[in-house]
Amino acid sequence: MESAIRGLVLDSSVLVAAERAKLTTPEVLRNIRATAEVGDAPIVISVMTVAELAHGIYRANTPERRERRRQFVDELKTHVPIHPITEATAEIIARVGGEQAAKGINLPFIDLMIGARFGTRLCYWHRQYAGLRDSIRSTLLDKFVP
Repeated sequence: MESAIRGLVLDSSVLVAAERAKLTTPEVLRNIRATAEVGDAPIVISVMTVAELAHGIYRANTPERRERRRQFVDELKTHVPIHPITEATAEIIARVGGEQAAKGINLPFIDLMIGARFGTRLCYWHRQYAGLRDSIRSTLLDKFVP
């Protein structure tokens, strides 16, 4: 049976855990495909995820850890497509973030950036934050999910 998932955006927390477990990118991708039932759906990352992971390179407290993180990020960029934040995405970030802030719901900016590009984290948030579902559906899903 074909997967109902159209694509999977890897969250930085998954990749940080993989790097700490000393997994290679191919191992990470194999593990995800084996356990997440994504079939042949594309697995991608956001440019902001690259920034989050690269930030960890410069925070490393040993040269060995820094090198291992650098190698992991470079390998990841070779194997996994990276999606940019565009001008249209920036407008969506501003709209969803601003509308929710006006309701007293403050969302982490980095998650807004990633979620606006893919709709993934924001789709999850509708279970956690009142009123966000309608904003997501009208702003993100209709525009970015074919």
